[in-house]
Amino acid sequence: TFGKLMFTPAVIAEQELHGSRDTYARMTESPAPKGLGEDEVAFLVSRASFYMATVSETGWPYVQHRGGPRGFLKVLDPQTIGFADYRGNRQYVSKGHLSGDDRVSLFFMDYPRKARLKIMGHATMQPAEDAPALATYLASLDEGRVERLVTIRIAAFDWNCPQFITPRF
Repeated sequence: TFGKLMFTPAVIAEQELHGSRDTYARMTESPAPKGLGEDEVAFLVSRASFYMATVSETGWPYVQHRGGPRGFLKVLDPQTIGFADYRGNRQYVSKGHLSGDDRVSLFFMDYPRKARLKIMGHATMQPAEDAPALATYLASLDEGRVERLVTIRIAAFDWNCPQFITPRF
């Protein structure tokens, strides 16, 4: 569950100190969903962008914007999402990080509806030519040549509180 991944002993200590532990204990004790439900799927495939964090070999997080036309992110099954990766600025930061640590954290926003979804998972990045059928499925029209395919096996997800999200249109 999201709570089991994120609520470490230090986080639990802070929750206890500030009186919120009872509220969040359910997130640790409740069984995890068996995968994405219809609300999550509808939300994800309607996004035109999200943020993906990876972890460097030195332990530093790196957050990168990923974007494309609505629907560029595909739900492959209830536990797996994927997208085509096109040639960018050729820094290969996320690609390099994923070669040493496959953990990612994804952050999806819908400002007008004041909704956000957080996903934790394990990502793989492979050359598009290694999986041509998947490359064709993940490709967005008129975005250029697909270089890599990113698939993410979901470990946990959580809808975040809408408080303090400024609606932007």
